[in-house]
Amino acid sequence: MTAELAVLLIVIVTALVFDFTNGFHDTANAMATSIATGALGPRTAVLLSGSLNLLGAFLSVEVAATVAEGIVRLDQVGGSELLAIVFSGLVGGILWNMLTWLLGLPSSSSHALFGGLIGATIAALGWHGVIWTAGKQGVLTKIVVPALLAPVVAALVAAIATWLVYRITRGSEPGVVNRGFRWGQIGSASLVSLAHGTNDAQKTMGIIFLALIAYGSAKPGDSLPLWVIVACAVAIAAGTSLGGWRIIRTLGKGLVDITPPQGLAAESTSAAIILTSAHFGLPLSTTQTVTGAILGTGLGRPGAEVRWGVLGRMAVAWMVTLPLAGIAGAICWALAHAIGGLAGVLVVFALLVALSEYMYLRSRRTPVHASNVNDEWKDSRHSTGPAGPTTVTSSTGPNAADSTGGASSPSGTGPSTPAISPPAAGKTNGSPVRNSESAGRA
Repeated sequence: MTAELAVLLIVIVTALVFDFTNGFHDTANAMATSIATGALGPRTAVLLSGSLNLLGAFLSVEVAATVAEGIVRLDQVGGSELLAIVFSGLVGGILWNMLTWLLGLPSSSSHALFGGLIGATIAALGWHGVIWTAGKQGVLTKIVVPALLAPVVAALVAAIATWLVYRITRGSEPGVVNRGFRWGQIGSASLVSLAHGTNDAQKTMGIIFLALIAYGSAKPGDSLPLWVIVACAVAIAAGTSLGGWRIIRTLGKGLVDITPPQGLAAESTSAAIILTSAHFGLPLSTTQTVTGAILGTGLGRPGAEVRWGVLGRMAVAWMVTLPLAGIAGAICWALAHAIGGLAGVLVVFALLVALSEYMYLRSRRTPVHASNVNDEWKDSRHSTGPAGPTTVTSSTGPNAADSTGGASSPSGTGPSTPAISPPAAGKTNGSPVRNSESAGRA
């Protein structure tokens, strides 16, 4: 085995690891609202989402083509140098995904990946190595503009849809309305998961294809190999099935108190926008789209409370994702380049493993899992420790009891620090919980 082939294999493995983190980081996009309203049980929701992500990954490759050919000027770099750029960009994206997951912030995995790749490219080739704009191609057209428009459009559409739903059903019995909308949420959440697979899994496919071009086993105009599609589909589905409970909690409980009509409006809006972007090959941030839609439902529902402090932290994370992931990618490239060859790549890979393990162990101090993800969001403004639950609804499913009209009472304006406000590890649903956490809880 040559050193270049070994680097290619490491890049492919790292790409699939990124795809896996993308899955559990973005589970909340599809299922947070359905879990929050009780339309689906937490574990049922993430398994359903994983299955549909797997299916969605086979439906389109337009986004993969954009990633493979629309960011790096392939005529200026190739071989081991391009492999190092791709590898460093992936490491930057994974580290940002792990950090924001630890903080419970629903940031964009797509922008983390693009930021890492752009940063590594600039470090290696200079600013001219990135395709900033080229007609309908380039970072500005394909990444920046959709990032600015998607959450705004999603919020506007979801706000109008939510207002119309409450206007139409204002004379109906709340329990009946909520049960009906819970059934609808199962379909709309499933559609978001399918859409997520058509968009996010494609990005890793494009990255692996870029690595194959660098190695010389593929050309820019070639079709994606079937094994690349299958591997990426399985990786993102496995990550999604794990369940990113920390971010599910933030989106489902931290931003807005979600009711079933709001959940259906948010999910339907998100699915429509994501599927449209996948059709046109736009690598859209599903996180920003879904967050915008959830915000819109809070604005459209009469009397709803939006926790602007939580939204503010999300917005800051969105704004710094591209530059900070870019800095991480650039540092990784510089380290790998300074050491040189296969040894440099192995050192950076070892650093990735060590930092990821640290963040995972750090997350165990305030565990969030399927049993406590729906506990009441507490105001931890004056405390950095986890807050205990106050009100819990243990039943789930479309026919779950609904004594409050589907909405839990607002519990304040949300925490200032930390970003996530997990419940105490010692209680869930009013009963003791074992202190030992399984490795699958995230």
